[in-house]
Amino acid sequence: MYEQHFSLKAKPFSLSPDPEFIHFSAKHKVAYSLLEYGLHEQSGLTVITGEVGSGKTTLIRYLLADIDQSQLAIGLINNTHASLGDLTQWIALAFDLPHEGKDKVTLFRDVQEYLISEWAKGKRAVLIVDEAQNMEKETLEELRLYTNINADGEQFLQIILVGQPELRDLLQAPELAQMAQRVSVEYHIEPLSWQDTANYIRHRLVTASIEGLEDQANHIFDSVAMAVIFYFSGGVPRLINTLSDFALVHAYAVDLKVVNYETALEVVRGRTIGGVNRFKNNEQQLSLIREKVINAVGIDLETVLDQECVDNNNEKEGGLLSSDDLVL
Repeated sequence: MYEQHFSLKAKPFSLSPDPEFIHFSAKHKVAYSLLEYGLHEQSGLTVITGEVGSGKTTLIRYLLADIDQSQLAIGLINNTHASLGDLTQWIALAFDLPHEGKDKVTLFRDVQEYLISEWAKGKRAVLIVDEAQNMEKETLEELRLYTNINADGEQFLQIILVGQPELRDLLQAPELAQMAQRVSVEYHIEPLSWQDTANYIRHRLVTASIEGLEDQANHIFDSVAMAVIFYFSGGVPRLINTLSDFALVHAYAVDLKVVNYETALEVVRGRTIGGVNRFKNNEQQLSLIREKVINAVGIDLETVLDQECVDNNNEKEGGLLSSDDLVL
């Protein structure tokens, strides 16, 4: 819709996880390094958590595209929910093993034989469970039993659990003490900082730009617009994508080539259901950005949504913040 208007070859802020657009903030670099470490060091159980929309699934997709799958047998379960049903069936399905019409004992034996045969071929089996916070305690305990399939100290199955913060609470339950003891790698992905948010927006714009027009794409959002998006998204990548995408739509509709803070605020005002983080937890950075925006353009982001419109007359002379002004 707006791609041609902004000289882009693709939508830069799609909500679908796309490894091509991945931006490694410092936090995502650590998370990815720990995922790699868990694989290479054959850690029995790796746990990666983060808020909704923090980029966990994108990291997993990037990992799957990046690793040498000739040395690994990868199984993925991403349909987790309370009524998951027979876990052994799902594990068999994840590794493309025939499972229909087989009882649980037979399936467990088939999975065990598969893991042993892959090990004999020099391949390690890795089971990735996405949205693992939705699993019942009994199902997680059943999953732990698969870490007991080993010989001579070699573990035939590595497990990576990915989920929302509730997964950490779940694994701290007394009933799952044995499973918690098997966790050798764990990391929680925090929301992006202000500077990471600005870099994230620019990275996605440049990635989506037409060759030769990267510098133009790098300046589609002015710094105060990015500050507004950071403040109301709380640094959560999925919410950054939502607000940034609609800001491009709004700018296109009124024939703007640069997204300014007025446009960004109009988008925020229109988000009554989703797109705004109402549970922000990086309060220190948000307060600093709020103060800088007040000093630059005379608008208090804490109260601006209560106003009917932005009073452009309050904008200070030379109000746009430079990149250096907004580095925290």
